[in-house]
Amino acid sequence: MGGRLPSPVGLPFVGDRSQEVAIGIYILRRLVLLVPILLAISFISFSLIHLAPGDPAEVALRAMGAQLTQDAIQAMRTQLGLDDPFLVQYIRWLARVLRLDFGASVRTGTPVAELLLTRLPATIELATASFLLAVLLALPLGVVAAVRQHTPIDHISRVFALGGASMPGFWLALILIYLFAVKLDWLPALGRGDGRHLILPAVTLSMGIAPTYSRLLRASMCEVLSQPHILTARAKGLSNQAVILGHALRNALIPFVTVLGISFAHLLGGAVVVETIFSWPGIGKLAVDAILTRDFPVVQGFVLISALIFVVANLVVDLSYRWLDPRIRLTGGG
Repeated sequence: MGGRLPSPVGLPFVGDRSQEVAIGIYILRRLVLLVPILLAISFISFSLIHLAPGDPAEVALRAMGAQLTQDAIQAMRTQLGLDDPFLVQYIRWLARVLRLDFGASVRTGTPVAELLLTRLPATIELATASFLLAVLLALPLGVVAAVRQHTPIDHISRVFALGGASMPGFWLALILIYLFAVKLDWLPALGRGDGRHLILPAVTLSMGIAPTYSRLLRASMCEVLSQPHILTARAKGLSNQAVILGHALRNALIPFVTVLGISFAHLLGGAVVVETIFSWPGIGKLAVDAILTRDFPVVQGFVLISALIFVVANLVVDLSYRWLDPRIRLTGGG
């Protein structure tokens, strides 16, 4: 066939240029583009928090157990630099952030970076377990539903997807706690400990995303299975398993991987509701506690870390396309 195949993800092809060099340039370009994105996010988050009701000086004084006199509040505002113009405050804060200094918690005085690093492993553990469980549920269900369209298993997958999309996460969490922690007393409901503590929050999170995964994979598989090259493979006498696993599934995974990357970034950014309900000590619960106590430095640090996770996840997803479909080429050009 003449011409070059179009890139399904909008990434241009490279002619004879070395792919290793092209990928390196592409990654460098994407990393450079992270700078204005993160700057914009930092400015917006700092602005919104600056405009939020409440006085960080009063929060700090209450945390110290000091009296809220006008002199004490003014002294604390001066100490925190809150009397300076807004842009001066932002530039000073940004300069610290560039040195990986997110400031200190107004409520506890603990460095924000230390708080985030302490809580991040718990969120990674929960996000990874939920992600793997969702993929293990969705992958076979989506593939089988596509291969056996309009059969009972396809209808079951539709009911599963509709139920998962309609079920609020907090409601499912409360039902699981009531059944398995209160009535049956099989699993612990709160906190983080051994693997048993991980089951209920991981199931709650995975049931929120697995139905979406399965329906997306089914739709992608149905489209790929109708392509001419699949029909040609079948005409050549290849087994059904070889056609599905060797040809159809790999091509169908491209849109699937896109959603996987973004949803995993969302989980890492903090499954706020689930972490709060199960008292899971991750960065999501840390952010909720900081918002309720108006601990603005912690909120700002959480927003920046979440933004960084999302943009890095996007980069990883883009790079994975090349492995899934060798026709796709990454280029460092414009």
